[in-house]
Amino acid sequence: MTNENQPARVPGRAMQAGEAPPSRSAVAEGWAWVERSVWTERMLKTLETGVKGGAWFSLVDKVYRPSTLAAAWERVRRNAGSAGTDGQSVREIQANAEHHLKRLHDELREGTYRPLPVKRVWIDKPGSRQKRPLGVPAVRDRIVQTALRLVIEPIFEREFAPRSYGFRPGRGCKDALRRVDALLRKGYVWGVDADLKGYFDSIPHERLMEDVRERIADGRVLGLIEGFLQQGILEDMKLWTPDQGTPQGAVISPLLANIYLHPVDGAMAEARYEMVRYADDFVILCRSLPEAQAALAKVRHLAEARGLTLHPDKTRVVNALDEGFEFLGYRFEQGRKWPRDKSLMKLKDAIRAKTKRTNGHSLECIVADVNRTLRGWFEYFKHCHRTTFPSLDGWIRRRLRSLLRKRSKRRGISRGEDHHRWPNAYFRECGLFSLEQAHRALLQS
Repeated sequence: MTNENQPARVPGRAMQAGEAPPSRSAVAEGWAWVERSVWTERMLKTLETGVKGGAWFSLVDKVYRPSTLAAAWERVRRNAGSAGTDGQSVREIQANAEHHLKRLHDELREGTYRPLPVKRVWIDKPGSRQKRPLGVPAVRDRIVQTALRLVIEPIFEREFAPRSYGFRPGRGCKDALRRVDALLRKGYVWGVDADLKGYFDSIPHERLMEDVRERIADGRVLGLIEGFLQQGILEDMKLWTPDQGTPQGAVISPLLANIYLHPVDGAMAEARYEMVRYADDFVILCRSLPEAQAALAKVRHLAEARGLTLHPDKTRVVNALDEGFEFLGYRFEQGRKWPRDKSLMKLKDAIRAKTKRTNGHSLECIVADVNRTLRGWFEYFKHCHRTTFPSLDGWIRRRLRSLLRKRSKRRGISRGEDHHRWPNAYFRECGLFSLEQAHRALLQS
């Protein structure tokens, strides 16, 4: 039996003392993703049938349980990431993990745990010159947030709408894109292309906590969530406390963001609108222009009632067969899909960085590096229209020819004669990944 004062590394499906091995019933019903050292068979059955009053009590002990903290630490360790305001990296925590987990266990059990300020950094927005803020919590706080999420996520996940795909277990971008494809094929060609303005930064704390309290009645767990919402933010040596929003970069933020939009999902489903949402990005597909206009009015009213605003410049009613719309990196237009301009720009920026003419690595190393980027990009965008890929292949080969031209002591970028000096076959022999050939193979298979 595990001593609760001694944090220990445990397997993801460890059982509590005296518990019989779990049956396959809960797993078969879609709970294979839960942390089984937290969610026992008995708890899962209670989750399915519902708790008295609808709210869960006595959860904090499951957050600070050594096995939960150990499982949370393993996830944080795998994700790596930068150090927070305390300067402690994942590697430094790992060097004495048992000590750090024991300390977190004691602080959480005794009620003395307090999250540290979040380090704010600014990162480039893909395909844009603008930057967006990202919070970097301390590693110790990431462990606690992960433990908290392992405990409370199934409670909310049970009720989330089926057309919400962002940051949910077993769901992702491709599922949302497949749903959009299916609706377009069924004739839902009028759509509301919408964007919530500054969603993660504008969620009202008290309204969010009201939603959380509907399912969580453990005061100490509620205190932990409020503590993370009110974490100080350290930026340019200045410390300030946000009065709204969830900290981007925090482990718990995506779950809280989905909780806050859940009433909107439910109301749109009840009104029989086909809304497909991924976090704060969503489209509503309809069969007619009047239906789309009514859907826009409905979702605007729901958003405003939640203290949110639809972006005036990024929200519109569109015809997918005419002007089209963008969603999750794709552009849908005239029954076809292309990468949106920002997605292409992001790819080209990545390739440019790897194929500078001053790159001193061997061509073999450069091609291998480029291939890693191309394979990842193709895996996501492989369902684009076939005309997408040949031009990109040609552009990438020109980048490499310009690099080879400089190594041959020639000035300027690639020219016509270089195509004969280094033909397409030359790059095939070098192992360069071809988007066009990969797409052709996909269609043939």
